[in-house]
Amino acid sequence: MGLHSVPHAGETTGPETVWDALRVLGAERIGHGTSAAQDPALLSFLADKRIPLEVCPSSNIATKAVASLDEHPIRAFRDAGVTISVNSDDPSMFGTSLNQEYEIAARLLDLDEAGVADLARAAVTSSFADPETKADLLDEIELYCRI
Repeated sequence: MGLHSVPHAGETTGPETVWDALRVLGAERIGHGTSAAQDPALLSFLADKRIPLEVCPSSNIATKAVASLDEHPIRAFRDAGVTISVNSDDPSMFGTSLNQEYEIAARLLDLDEAGVADLARAAVTSSFADPETKADLLDEIELYCRI
């Protein structure tokens, strides 16, 4: 019916719930997946199959999935080659915005403006948007980078 499988898994539970989401639910993306960093085989699988993790640092702190931003596994995800999509989860509930989440990700990953643009490109490329919308968004990112 054209619906995609994007379960939240592994935020406050272990990596086995991410495996379950992949195997049982046919997940095409994983919401959060913070505990995936505990399982090198899972990180390799996510990277090899190009299954993105929707990373929401502020939410992960608020839910106590991660003790502090400096302990957030986003760097482990990136270093393992996992596609990362930076997200704000529920901005009003967690007192954040997408811009703030990108600022956090940039700090945690030591990114400059080009690195942040790469994160944005990865989010667009791994989205379920149609090819024309993806192309338009990627063009916007390129235009912004030239300004």
